[in-house]
Amino acid sequence: MRVPRGLIPRILAAQNRERQQLLAEMVKVRGLLPLLMKSRNGQKWSPGERAALLEQLRALGNLSPYLVVMVLPGSFVALPVLAWWLDRRRRNRHA
Repeated sequence: MRVPRGLIPRILAAQNRERQQLLAEMVKVRGLLPLLMKSRNGQKWSPGERAALLEQLRALGNLSPYLVVMVLPGSFVALPVLAWWLDRRRRNRHA
């Protein structure tokens, strides 16, 4: 079986792009738990903290496809399907 020319660099580039995006989203979620616990401890959120909380929850929502792959049994089998779907979604958004 022959590997098509340019396939390996494209796979590596896609992997690097997704890793960078995942890392950026995980950095946004940093500090979410202390902010959530502030309300539980009887303190009020300031408007700035509410905005930060909303931003962190949105970043957590962007991580959800990756979290599903990590949590569901047999989901590593579906990893190529997830990669295809994420790429298809990105292509439609830019078109």
